[in-house]
Amino acid sequence: MPNEPEPRRRLTVTEHGPLLVEGPVEVTCADGTSAVSDRFVVAVCTCRRTRTPPWCDTSHRRRARQRTAAPTDVDE
Repeated sequence: MPNEPEPRRRLTVTEHGPLLVEGPVEVTCADGTSAVSDRFVVAVCTCRRTRTPPWCDTSHRRRARQRTAAPTDVDE
């Protein structure tokens, strides 16, 4: 019905990962294209490393592991 408000969508901001959005969703990208998902929760990439924009493909995890890896060759 036109006078009924849309149900609220929950967005969850993760510290080192994607923005989680309760679906279904339609995302309008910067280039004007649309991406649609009917899933109950989708992960929208915020690090821009994904190969499947706008959806997160966990590419941020590889980068985080590289940052936390201890150096193996240390000259003293």
